[in-house]
Amino acid sequence: MGTGREPLVANSSHWGAFTAAREGDGLRIEPHPLDPDPSPLLGNFTDAVSHPARVRRPSIRRGWLERGPGADRRRGDDQFVELDWDDALDLLAGELHRVRSDYGNAAIYGGSYGWASAGRFHHAQSQLHRFLNCLGGFTRSVNTYSHGASVVVLPHIVGAAGARQVIAGGTSWSVIARHTELLVAFGGLRTSNTWMTPGGRTQHTVGAHLDEAASRGMRVASLSPLRDDLPARLPGRWYPITPRGDVAVILALCWVLVTDGLADRAFLDRYTVGAERFLAYLRGDLDGQPKDPDWAAPLCGLAATELRALAHRMAASRTFVHVSWSLQRSEYGEQPVWAGIALAALLGQIGLPGGGFGHGYGSMGDVGGGSLPYELPSLPRGRNPVQSFIPVARVSDMLLAPGAAFDYNGQRRPYPEIRLVYWAGGNPFHHHQDLRRLRHAFARPDTVVVHEPYWTGTARHADIVLPVTTTVERDDLGVGRGDSHLLAMKQVRPPVAEARDDYQIFAGVARRLGVGEEFTEGRTTPEWLAHLYHQWLGQLTGRGYRVPSFAEFWAAGALELPDRRGDQVLLAEFRADPDRYRLDTPSGRIELFSQTVADFGYPDCPGHPAWLRPTESPGALGADQLGLHLIANQPVSRLHSQLDMGAYSQGSKVAGREPVRMHPDDARQRGIAAGDVVRVWNERGSCLAGAVLSEDVLPGVVQLSTGAWFDPSSDLVTCAHGNPNVLTADRGTSRLAQGCAGQHTVVKVEPMTQPVPPVRAFEQPAFVPAPEWRAAPSPAAVAGEGGV
Repeated sequence: MGTGREPLVANSSHWGAFTAAREGDGLRIEPHPLDPDPSPLLGNFTDAVSHPARVRRPSIRRGWLERGPGADRRRGDDQFVELDWDDALDLLAGELHRVRSDYGNAAIYGGSYGWASAGRFHHAQSQLHRFLNCLGGFTRSVNTYSHGASVVVLPHIVGAAGARQVIAGGTSWSVIARHTELLVAFGGLRTSNTWMTPGGRTQHTVGAHLDEAASRGMRVASLSPLRDDLPARLPGRWYPITPRGDVAVILALCWVLVTDGLADRAFLDRYTVGAERFLAYLRGDLDGQPKDPDWAAPLCGLAATELRALAHRMAASRTFVHVSWSLQRSEYGEQPVWAGIALAALLGQIGLPGGGFGHGYGSMGDVGGGSLPYELPSLPRGRNPVQSFIPVARVSDMLLAPGAAFDYNGQRRPYPEIRLVYWAGGNPFHHHQDLRRLRHAFARPDTVVVHEPYWTGTARHADIVLPVTTTVERDDLGVGRGDSHLLAMKQVRPPVAEARDDYQIFAGVARRLGVGEEFTEGRTTPEWLAHLYHQWLGQLTGRGYRVPSFAEFWAAGALELPDRRGDQVLLAEFRADPDRYRLDTPSGRIELFSQTVADFGYPDCPGHPAWLRPTESPGALGADQLGLHLIANQPVSRLHSQLDMGAYSQGSKVAGREPVRMHPDDARQRGIAAGDVVRVWNERGSCLAGAVLSEDVLPGVVQLSTGAWFDPSSDLVTCAHGNPNVLTADRGTSRLAQGCAGQHTVVKVEPMTQPVPPVRAFEQPAFVPAPEWRAAPSPAAVAGEGGV
């Protein structure tokens, strides 16, 4: 006799493949049988899909509906009106038509920075950009919050192709496991981040590679303010470094290698340019200050003798120099990346198995995870004829100061004047810094449109909110960069309430604006999935690979990808023959000094690796010297802010707030006990968090992860839930990259002495009944197409 339970269906997420079935209002989740080490984040799915925070119907902000488009400080603090889909899409089409007609397509900002879905077709950013390109284009963003400094500075050091190798793969974990003797990890090696991969990952294998490396004898030197940035499964040593002291350490290690005759001069001569300029800086020829261990010790918190010993140990070992993405998410974030490459070059092991340089190995699951020699299925986005863009982390600047000039990678460009912000698949009220400033910025456009499954902070600050499906409510194709399998992501349950796919929404608006056929090409969602697969199949069969038909693949549920390359060594070909495999830098070699960057004349990013004094320091907060250095790193209980209401994420909360970790001595000095609700604050804002005391945190440091849903519901604090981005500064890494600098800030922490307000982040906004009204005439009448 059967159990009556629904069968499990395969699906995928950015934190891995899984199987699921509907169970009441929630889901029954089990790991995918192909995954040997599934992520515990799958536990967030069980009750999140039908959570009360879901957007259930198209919702229009009352002030916008009654008064029309325009700047409005009530965004984020207004009531909403629920409408039916036809009325909502008519309104949206009319507003897009108005903005394009009156101001041009550059007045539309297509935000969509985020991680909405692991699917290749229902990829919100691709859907939005394709739709806007069909309308004539939009102002776009470039780069990412994750590694915005790296992707700009790396091409100046190792060339554009070399930069892609560093970011998109690098030396494989399997090679590290077999060959590396000493892994020196600046920023640590936080393996919980390796659960995440854009597009998902069928098989999590980093843990197995680390176990192999440990059993062979590899040791890790973890330089981080957090002890647990050194995985417990790895033997090694924690170097408790002062936050932002990494560049000082790297420069001192370089100084020791050079001064003690340990540097590989032959490697520098053959494979690099600019070494003498960099070495002159190390010696102090340029500023009168030798960058020796005695200079570095007070800047990094490590003894000079420790630095000298580590340099000698590195020179005597097959050493892999790793720089976490977290280090470049800070003011002057370009410098640790450049300095790390310089250190690896002085060791002379770049291009050797187990040696050289790596970036992001504790930051993302696909770094070191192999590669594929062909493209993956993807939705064509079309061409964007609009030339205006911003670095992604400069969105507040753009909205607050239209027409103002900004520097970026040798260019000086104006911020466009944005009238309509269209956001699908992202949550800037998680990613962005100084959220109080972002709220002011979001008040400036005429209209803000958001597609969201949930009432996030971004949805609450929108004028038009359209409910979209989650990954378990639709069919798709799932595969991540360098992944082992292409997965059939099959719908697990029907959409909640009136949620629709992004594709359905855009198709409906496109028809109203006369570009329906251009956007859909006449295909339904199932037809698009088959079309994308068959296009991809044609590319592979043309290369001689044997690939099953779409019907065979969909029935099987997974396809092992052919010719996956699991053993790679970064820049191995360049090392073997630097003349034949020249880098696409001006010199064709690794540029330890870049004349191009030097000629830009940026004081915050000179033409070689350098230590630059941070703008903020704990002692600057007040004479009582109780300022603490806050690290706003990635959470272990979720991906960014995704599914923060899920069971696994909620299990990490303290008194319903995001946990803030601090050293027991710091807590004792401030009268704070474990479990207390504390107020974390600086001049930008304040938030409440739940105190966790741990000796894994360096004294003078607190750690508050990102991702708690922004909750400005209390007048007592900027966020009642614990979002650290109410505290972080909204400044670029430098004029070169203008990357996100949100990893570090300086705060004070104190017990919350007033009555603690409730957390309202997951509640619905206030609604009012729809008034009697009629939408403006649809532009479809002019275009000659009807509505949905």
